[in-house]
Amino acid sequence: MLAGSAALAVAGAMPLRAATPGLVSKRPPVSQRRFVSKAVEAEIARVKAKIADPELAWLFENCYPNTLDTTVKYSEAGGKPDAFVITGDIEALWLRDSSAQLQTYVHLAPRDAKLRKLFAGLIQRQARCILIDPYANAFMEDPTAKSNLGARTDRTEMKPGVAERKWEIDSLCYPMRLAHAYWTTTRDRTPFDAVWAQAMARAVATFREQQRKDGPGTYRFQRLNVSPTETLMFEGLGAPTKKVGLIHSMFRPSDDATLYPFLIPSNLFAVSALRMMATVQREARGDTAAATDAEALATEVEAALRQCGKMPDGQGGEVWAYEVDGYGNAVFMDDANVPSLSGLPLLGAADRADPLFRRTAVLAWSDRNPYFFSGTAAKGIGGPHIGLDMIWPMSIVTHAMNSDDEAVIRQCLSWLKTTHGGTGFMHESFHKDDPAKFTRSWFAWANGLFGELILDLEKRKPALLAAKI
Repeated sequence: MLAGSAALAVAGAMPLRAATPGLVSKRPPVSQRRFVSKAVEAEIARVKAKIADPELAWLFENCYPNTLDTTVKYSEAGGKPDAFVITGDIEALWLRDSSAQLQTYVHLAPRDAKLRKLFAGLIQRQARCILIDPYANAFMEDPTAKSNLGARTDRTEMKPGVAERKWEIDSLCYPMRLAHAYWTTTRDRTPFDAVWAQAMARAVATFREQQRKDGPGTYRFQRLNVSPTETLMFEGLGAPTKKVGLIHSMFRPSDDATLYPFLIPSNLFAVSALRMMATVQREARGDTAAATDAEALATEVEAALRQCGKMPDGQGGEVWAYEVDGYGNAVFMDDANVPSLSGLPLLGAADRADPLFRRTAVLAWSDRNPYFFSGTAAKGIGGPHIGLDMIWPMSIVTHAMNSDDEAVIRQCLSWLKTTHGGTGFMHESFHKDDPAKFTRSWFAWANGLFGELILDLEKRKPALLAAKI
């Protein structure tokens, strides 16, 4: 994602509760909220009542509705819903971010017809975006507009409507996951029309092209930038690989260039997402052929992962690598952005109890990961995108969601509570020794993920929320 650190673009404050002076709501006034869902408001009230720690309750109330409050542009044309969901301080729709931002509300969709329209509008908007260009990661609201970001000078095929064109596997996986979550929760066929089916077919074809078994494919990308994380070598093709059936991802979910193009967490996500999408094709559309085709690709990639996606952990065992090239070279690290090695269970891409995943997650949360930072303010994972010593709150959220250890979860909640820099929101990143140094005060994905953690704990560990942190 293009760098940004704009201040929170909403105003207004309302008292949270009389018993906690100083903790006033950071939500915009009701009249200024972009989208209001009665089901979401009821969920906020229900869960907040179970949180004993005033500051944690305040954070939840601020963060959980942030996507709806500030980033949704909903409209209807010809009786059909349309939803454009920005990331926060960047005025563009990322396929990844927009999916993750709404996913946290999907369990409430059966209770709220208005919310179902929002989901249908985004699923349809994403389908139209994919049909504009399946290699793009971000899109403009106006499908005829040129990018208003620095990406407009990139050496790649920048079509109208495209905001940025960094090819990332997860950009196509996230809409598949969102579609599956919506379908299995609501059984509403509305968004899964011929346009959606065409977009999913294009996504599967793009995955196959990026296996590069029959040549390099059509995608090229170079950026006129001094940073190696922003561009690709060899005239925009990226580092060489042995074609083993894995899908090339030229950029990570952080929007940083890969070192080796076989990004393992994203390939694992592709396996699960393809199977999720196949379920929707088969059940919502009765399209057995499309479902079988997606499942066949998932099975092929899964076999390649088992053969080429692992590496020694240095302790006599194996872990998932972060990136490989198919020749036997591999790099171990983890990045806070999901899909990460640590975040695989959040996506249905690994079982939280699987020994291979557990070994991988433990190694990622250690000095073996060059982007694991330990400071006086917190411990957590960052990544190259912002730089060294900058912890991403979403890595702390992920760590808590992976754990059953109440002491670990309590520590994660404490870190999240004490590192928001007085803003009442999650940030993109903060300095390991000084939470007042942070990036992006308006970053809806991180806010939603924090809300998801609280909802998860309300089910798994309600006693933790019933005590002060």
